[in-house]
Amino acid sequence: MRFDALSSAPYRRFWLGSIASVGSTQLYFISKAWLVFELSGSALDLGFLGAATAVPTIFATLIGGLVADRINRRSVLILTSGISAVLLLVLGVLDASELVRVWHVLLISSLLGLVQGFDFPARSSIFPALIEKKQMMSAVSLNSILWQGSRMILPAIGGFLISITDTSLIFFICGIGFFCMMTVLLTLEVRQDNHANDAPWHEFKEGVKFVLHHRLFLTLILLSWISMFFGTSYVQIMPLFADMLQSGERGYGLLISATGVGSIIGNLFISRYQQSRKLGIMMLSSAAMAPCSLIGFSLVTWILAGTAGAFWMACCFAILTAALSSVFLVSSMTVLQIKVPDAFRGRVMGIHSITFSMISLGGLAAGALAAQFSAPVAVVIGAFVVLSSVTWVVFKVREISNLDLNQQSKHTKLFQ
Repeated sequence: MRFDALSSAPYRRFWLGSIASVGSTQLYFISKAWLVFELSGSALDLGFLGAATAVPTIFATLIGGLVADRINRRSVLILTSGISAVLLLVLGVLDASELVRVWHVLLISSLLGLVQGFDFPARSSIFPALIEKKQMMSAVSLNSILWQGSRMILPAIGGFLISITDTSLIFFICGIGFFCMMTVLLTLEVRQDNHANDAPWHEFKEGVKFVLHHRLFLTLILLSWISMFFGTSYVQIMPLFADMLQSGERGYGLLISATGVGSIIGNLFISRYQQSRKLGIMMLSSAAMAPCSLIGFSLVTWILAGTAGAFWMACCFAILTAALSSVFLVSSMTVLQIKVPDAFRGRVMGIHSITFSMISLGGLAAGALAAQFSAPVAVVIGAFVVLSSVTWVVFKVREISNLDLNQQSKHTKLFQ
């Protein structure tokens, strides 16, 4: 069954509780960007916002993966949820009092990024303690649906709320959402076998060594990073596209929601083919077509901005781009979850979790290019980098085209 992981009571409670924290993450993502855009109107400041979130997240994620293998993952998530709630409430107070400045948003975003670096590995590696092994694919799919479904609905709601009130309300709502997640985690009992047999630095090196020696894992992770950094990072400068299309706050929310709609479509599509022998081909084909669709999005906002129907055409291309990206991302994450040994799960998933930080980090490059040229030019450049990378993988890493999720990798066996 596609959603049979929900038959597990602990996972069901965790998944339902995650609606609050994941939904809050989606809301504060768009609210921070719009607040910075209102305060400065600078493409470069939007890029700095992405970097302020991504850089601490990436460094903390590497440590967070190690922590997830050594400390109870439930305890880690309780702490990260509580800290996130406090930080968002502080930002809400600053915003409501009209004392907020761009540097405040950058600082709090950096602290939230640091917290997320510990949250992501623990969150993605806690599944085995909540479900049976046969339910793993279902759990990965449900997790993706949660993230992408909230991105489909909440940005449009957030854009509407910002247009009739202001961003401070969103930050207060997000803080409450993380407190709700913390409350749910306190009711869960999660057993975990810790693997702290060596010094932390040695265990960290072993995790990196595992990925480097497993060419399939290394390729999928690197391609995920590249796709997010150069392909999906355009969402970080989406306020610029909303401004070009003259759609305001509501249009901004709808454009972000369009990417969520596309991700859900892609997730539902690929969930039917996870056991297919053509999974590898479908993954790479989708990864190659996504940047082509992204170029279409850029051309519409560049050439047709101001004409009738341009906004809805841009939304359609955003949906298509996100759907194709989701097919690749969900499939690659499923491969990692199924093939990695549990002793390395936190560290490997921690390294993979950097994928999501690449969206914000790529925003710095996209923002700098947009400030130098224009937002559409920045996105087209990134799209060509992604397409070139996928082409290289197609010709150099043939094993991805022959993926079999039922066959254990010889590299995985060596590390068990």
